[in-house]
Amino acid sequence: MACKQEKNQEAPRRGRGGGPIQAEGFVVRTTSLSENIEVPGTLLPFEVTEIRAEITGRVVKLNIPEGSYVQKGTLLVKLFDDDLQAQLQKLQVQLQIAQKTFERYSQLLKISGISQQEVDLSELEVNNLKADIELVKVNIGKTEIRAPFNGRIGLRSISLGAYISPTNLITTISQVGQLKMQFSVPEKYSGEMRKGRQIDFTVAGTSKKFRANILATATLVAENTRTLQVLTVVSGSNSLLVPGASAKVSLRLDQNDEAIIVPTQAIIPQARNKQVIIYRSGAASFETVVTGIRDSSYVQITQGVKPGDTIVTTALLAIQPDSKIQLIKVQ
Repeated sequence: MACKQEKNQEAPRRGRGGGPIQAEGFVVRTTSLSENIEVPGTLLPFEVTEIRAEITGRVVKLNIPEGSYVQKGTLLVKLFDDDLQAQLQKLQVQLQIAQKTFERYSQLLKISGISQQEVDLSELEVNNLKADIELVKVNIGKTEIRAPFNGRIGLRSISLGAYISPTNLITTISQVGQLKMQFSVPEKYSGEMRKGRQIDFTVAGTSKKFRANILATATLVAENTRTLQVLTVVSGSNSLLVPGASAKVSLRLDQNDEAIIVPTQAIIPQARNKQVIIYRSGAASFETVVTGIRDSSYVQITQGVKPGDTIVTTALLAIQPDSKIQLIKVQ
């Protein structure tokens, strides 16, 4: 009996003797309308870098405070460099001797006791030794692996005494004092993703709204998903915002303060277009319309109706062109 009653309630009500179809209507009006969409996003560190060695060597000092913050330039790993230090000392001694020789030759040149060529060769040796010393210092610098910026150290992948090469991942460092957020939008909204635009988002575990500003967008729409990737910078910092966490991004798009609107349920989809039923002098008139933006309740009509028209919103399947209609409620 309950099912039968529900079917009777859903069916269009007619007057006695097959009279007009009873339906509800809506008077078309203009209002402020914006299209709101929600897309998933991901929080990212502002910068993240894999720490690797530039050269092959044995770890003789390890200073990787996992999970802790370090300052830019902090020594994280020291590789064996005794051979380079010995080479540096040898070159420094040779440089001292070469410099003294050059000074003596310069004095002899003043009394014509030596040729200019010999003086020039002595000076060349001094310069070559200085260049060799700088090269060795550069190689010694490569044995010292330091933090490239202020950030939080990740988990280490090596131990003291390990023999490592540039292919070995030592650890990672993330700049988490400020975060980025990445998300994608359907390609039809790509024109709305302008640099500097403010974005609202939330994260799991709290209803608090956070804000970010668009930093950049991808240069191409992804072919497989037909979406555009967007990168934003999160405003401020908060303990609730953790790199890698998911976010729900709320976007308000295409706002129109004078949008002509009708209820979403009044739209009748067709194979090639969309229609609405306009109530005119007690009869149904089917009109083709062009829709624009929409929200959860209303859709914008850009062509086909005008403010003041009365649109039928119920019993749409039962109404035929020129059907007689009795409006029992008008919104």
